[in-house]
Amino acid sequence: MRSLPRILAITAVAFTSGIIASPLLQHALSEAHAASVSTPAIYDLFSMQSTDLPTTSNPEMRSKPLVVTDNATIALQAGNAPKHYHAHADEIQYIVEGTGQMWVGNERREIKPGTLIVIPKGTPHSGTIVTSGPIKAISIKIPPQASDDVVLVN
Repeated sequence: MRSLPRILAITAVAFTSGIIASPLLQHALSEAHAASVSTPAIYDLFSMQSTDLPTTSNPEMRSKPLVVTDNATIALQAGNAPKHYHAHADEIQYIVEGTGQMWVGNERREIKPGTLIVIPKGTPHSGTIVTSGPIKAISIKIPPQASDDVVLVN
């Protein structure tokens, strides 16, 4: 009979451990899934010409998705966009090629290769005045931008 209380105690500890571990494991598994990429790839961004990138619904913009996960997307973009903001996605752009100026918030800023642009959701931004180009940028959207998450600003 002494073993019955011991078995009940071990069962209670195992049950409690399972309840505590379950959300942690689910979070770890979802993070692993979100960070996974289905196919390894290496891209030579400098050799990709703007004309090689697929067209978009905006006739002045071209974009090629490079990485798509549940938590973020990375694309190579070239071209110009009207002033807009994203209500639900943060955007980070890294200028790979070209020079000029672009609007971020209420300021027009100089951009050149090596410029990192951080655009929090809700911040108006727009395409560029190109001084040498075309402008080619890596664009990261966190979380992935929904197709209806572009709000045009006058």
